[in-house]
Amino acid sequence: MTDYKPQQLDRKWQQAWTSARAFEVAADPSRPKFYCLEMFAYPSGHAHVGHVRNYIIGDICARMKRMRGFNVLHPFGWDAFGLPAENAAIKTGTHPETSTFDNIAHMKGQLQRLGISYAWEREIATCTPEYYKFNQWIFLKMLERGLAYRRRSTVNWCPNDQTVLANEQVVDGACWRCGTVVVARELEQWFFKITAYADELLAGLDTLDRWPEKVVVMQRNWIGRSEGARITFPVVGAGAGVEIFTTRIDTIYGATFVLLAPEHQMVDRFAAESADPEGFHARVARFRALDREGRLTGAIEKEGFDTGRRAINPFTGREVPIWIANFVLAEYGTGAIMAVPAHDERDFEFARKYKLPIAVVIAPAGQAPASPSTMTEAVTDYGRLMNSGPYDGMEAPAVKAQMIADAESRGIGTRETLYRLKDWGISRQRYWGTPIPVIYCDKDGVVGVPYEQLPVELPKVQTFTGRGDSPLAQVPEFVNVTCPTCGGPARRETDTMDTFVDSSWYFLRFCDPSNRTLPFAPDAAAYWMPVDFYSGGVEHAILHLLYSRFFTRVLRDVGLVTFDEPFERLLTQGMVLKNGAVMSKSKGNVVDPDDMIAKYGADSLRLYVMFVAPPEKEVEWSDAGLEGSFRFLYRAWRLVDHWSGAIGGGTAAVKGDECSESERALRRKTHDTIRRVTVDIEERMHLNTAVSSLMELVNELYTFSEGTTRGAPSRSEPAPGGAERGQTLAVLREAIDALVIMLSPFAPHTCEELWQMLGHAEGLTRAAWPTFDAEVAKPDEVVVPVQINGKIRARLTVSAGLADTELQRIVLEDPSVRAHLDGKAVRKVLVAKGPLVSVVVG
Repeated sequence: MTDYKPQQLDRKWQQAWTSARAFEVAADPSRPKFYCLEMFAYPSGHAHVGHVRNYIIGDICARMKRMRGFNVLHPFGWDAFGLPAENAAIKTGTHPETSTFDNIAHMKGQLQRLGISYAWEREIATCTPEYYKFNQWIFLKMLERGLAYRRRSTVNWCPNDQTVLANEQVVDGACWRCGTVVVARELEQWFFKITAYADELLAGLDTLDRWPEKVVVMQRNWIGRSEGARITFPVVGAGAGVEIFTTRIDTIYGATFVLLAPEHQMVDRFAAESADPEGFHARVARFRALDREGRLTGAIEKEGFDTGRRAINPFTGREVPIWIANFVLAEYGTGAIMAVPAHDERDFEFARKYKLPIAVVIAPAGQAPASPSTMTEAVTDYGRLMNSGPYDGMEAPAVKAQMIADAESRGIGTRETLYRLKDWGISRQRYWGTPIPVIYCDKDGVVGVPYEQLPVELPKVQTFTGRGDSPLAQVPEFVNVTCPTCGGPARRETDTMDTFVDSSWYFLRFCDPSNRTLPFAPDAAAYWMPVDFYSGGVEHAILHLLYSRFFTRVLRDVGLVTFDEPFERLLTQGMVLKNGAVMSKSKGNVVDPDDMIAKYGADSLRLYVMFVAPPEKEVEWSDAGLEGSFRFLYRAWRLVDHWSGAIGGGTAAVKGDECSESERALRRKTHDTIRRVTVDIEERMHLNTAVSSLMELVNELYTFSEGTTRGAPSRSEPAPGGAERGQTLAVLREAIDALVIMLSPFAPHTCEELWQMLGHAEGLTRAAWPTFDAEVAKPDEVVVPVQINGKIRARLTVSAGLADTELQRIVLEDPSVRAHLDGKAVRKVLVAKGPLVSVVVG
């Protein structure tokens, strides 16, 4: 027997694929295209098996599609800008560029050792000037269209280090480095006007029928379109009012207090006019320093305090207190809400905690009106209005239109559609990102860098302290420039772009990665796009996917693409766990794929990660499971090695009418496996069940081999005096060829070697996926479950394809079924798809 040495096979076939440029492609209008893409990687250092699971999923899809005749684009690249590299530079002194490219080199080697079939000649890294030049190009196009603009916005500020902090650098309200309490500070920031596309982004979700429903819902909720009213509550003694937005104007008579976000524009005024400005500011600062995500999700304890000011409810005419609450956010709505504790759960909890008044103004149908003093939760359903002046007895939600119209006629409010989605702030006071291509001139104002001067390259900063201004602001030769409009002295923008910009269009760059004049050629994008299969972590379900959809529409309006949606089909893969926790360096539970490859070979790792669970489900890592995958591949190896001498190079066709019963059974299993594996990979992405089907086929081949002259692989030599008949060898060749091809997306190195052992002149990269014959795959017999009054009572083996009437007769005559009838009258016999027979007795 030929020894199975997977590590040698890994090296042999990876070198062969590289030498043959096996996975490099060009546009070919004569062939159907398939663009397969996994979310590109942040080069953090060493990939663990939790990272590579996603890449293996995509590779199986890409390899199968090539065999199906598609022109497959399967590229890879690096999301290479980002805060971790800059933080590392602050701690260790290693320049971000050095650490980033070192990490890329290591991780690329890991992916190559796994045999991922990437078109490496299209590789991109977003930190190169050749790439981020076009981040700047796209920015300028947005600037021309009014989609990029500046305004003041709140940032996290460390008073000690005198620097802006990213949200990730704020830990429990303090600076990650020095521990100083972080404060909010307003700075001029650049924004992309994503809200201009809000309705279109929302409507487009209805077309994404090949995305997971949970992701579509998350996107829909993030955009958060709300129809309601903007109402002004005048502030007593202020000559101004607090504007609130509500979708439930039908409850406004129950608004018993007003809540402001700590960042609301009136807060500082109220503080200055209070009896204790210093104490007021201190409480506000504590709220502002809280984790923003916790404030948004309600994970923090709800707290607030009374400002001492009063507003007037414009519908009731009564004064209501104005409070500041930590769970109200300035970015949502107007940064102020009318609190209706009887009919909003969050307001109810707050009112009970601080003993604020509750007024019931809605009585849902079929329910008695709640009592403010005894109610234990808010009544949130619509119903009949009460305690609502002229609207008493009217029904909500129908009454809302009239109440909004009345507010408009009285000049106290307007109808409004609001979005939870806010414009995208892209300014980052950091070094390791794309410089924003803007120049400031005292004479000409904000001036975009001319296109011919792109890219604006990052200067080589040598020292990173994490303190003071943006690192770019400390490089005079970068900052001080000549205005391209008037020729006078000017200064560059020293902020860099949010790294989400890099990942919002990289999938388009892969279509034409060497283009020096445009982000990509329109004809290249027209051929390859949209991405047919996109996979990645569910943690990117909102921002990355939303920003990519936004950029695609902007580039459509610029004239580079003609479609709206970038990703046709989306899969969000589950995490890989070890000891019940997600793999991470901090937990010390990572599994390095290189260690597993050194022990078992790349194919065992690839196969195990796909077999252990469906792609979208979590996986609990098991070394024993990996051993099981190795044993299966060894078993398949022995099978092919055992028969390769007899069937290798054979071309005899199977003649179905000359097959024995056992040969027909093997052909049936072969063609049924082709059907199942094809559907499981191409349509359902149930990769684990595809592997199960292949394991069943191997078992069937071993069983079949036992009945041959040569015997099963466990027999070292053929039985004396006999050769297999031609049909037996033809049936075996059909089955084993199909097995090797279908197994190859999961275990490409092993299968390439097996394919060669079987005498095929060309490699599997040029092989065609097997097709199945539905007639051959059809079983002679089927097992039919029989249920009596809803409970399964028997399972009968019958001939396949029986007419319903014949199947009913067989069921009713079967002794095991009759034993459960107990002499009762049969009222109905139904044959359902499957088939399944349902008997109703009474």
